[in-house]
Amino acid sequence: MKRTLVSSGFIRKNMKGHWLPVDLVRSGVYSPGFRYRVGDILKVTGFYNAAPQFKFIRRRNVVLSIDTDKTTEEDLLHAISATKPLLSSLSLLLSDFTSFPDTSSVPGHYVLFWELIPATSTGTCRGLDVLLDQAVLEECCAVVESCLDSIYRRCRSRDKSIGPLEVRVVGNGAFDALMDFCVSRGSSVNQYKTPRCINSGDAVAVLEERVVGRFSSQKMPHWEPFGVEEKVVQRS
Repeated sequence: MKRTLVSSGFIRKNMKGHWLPVDLVRSGVYSPGFRYRVGDILKVTGFYNAAPQFKFIRRRNVVLSIDTDKTTEEDLLHAISATKPLLSSLSLLLSDFTSFPDTSSVPGHYVLFWELIPATSTGTCRGLDVLLDQAVLEECCAVVESCLDSIYRRCRSRDKSIGPLEVRVVGNGAFDALMDFCVSRGSSVNQYKTPRCINSGDAVAVLEERVVGRFSSQKMPHWEPFGVEEKVVQRS
């Protein structure tokens, strides 16, 4: 039997009798019973009494795309996680990140803004710029590309429709400045989460002002045709 949560505001009927999703209701000590939009893709996995239980799937409309590629937040997280050993070799930790598709040049390319922090208190004294090794950060870019899906790697390697992925390292506090900017534009400070993809030129400018290093992939990601693609390549 399919359960609905009319009383809690989870869904409701419109004038034509169709079920429509509405804002979720958040209950708390300081701000009980107010409605808010989550902005995430959630899956209802069950119910506790009349309350739905959710599983997080992905954020809404978070997709990087230059050509036929479509990279989700989950794809990015998986790819960036693979760079952890490289960053550890520099005694660095990834504090926060976001991305945007840079189409100001041809071909366009992915840009990742990374805020890195020293893994030890000693590193803080040395300064971030001392810890940024160009060869290692360029390898990080290559590792991220190698972990993205076959469509991205095909566009990069065969079609040449996507340029080398770029990592722009920003200084400490850059993502705090991004949060202040988003809140000033109407985002709720209580619901704010760092967007993993930004399309606002003004938001990009906030981070761009705080860039301390730029690194690009120097390798072409591996890609092999398979299935229908393989036959097309052989005929051509």
